[in-house]
Amino acid sequence: MGADQYHEPPEELSAETRTFARMCASLSEEAEAIGWYVQRISVEPDAEARAIMEDSLGEEFKHFSMELEFLLRRTPKWRETANGILFKTGDIVERGEAAEEAASD
Repeated sequence: MGADQYHEPPEELSAETRTFARMCASLSEEAEAIGWYVQRISVEPDAEARAIMEDSLGEEFKHFSMELEFLLRRTPKWRETANGILFKTGDIVERGEAAEEAASD
């Protein structure tokens, strides 16, 4: 990640914060790649090419999930909020509001 991608002077940031920023950037890049593969797969007429893209998409899911877990392990409040939303049934927005409130207490 180049210095122009930080919002604060890189030399003033701790190594931990720079790592955190790199992982956030990687998470965003994986999400973008997932979106690209979904679009490509939806229009690809060749079954063999589609199968290869679907395999690649699975790799992006894995990478996204690993990066998210890394960030959640290092950010307890984020994990607490996510635990109130992820893998739950019901209204996502309502769960999000409740999770945010619970993490703020």
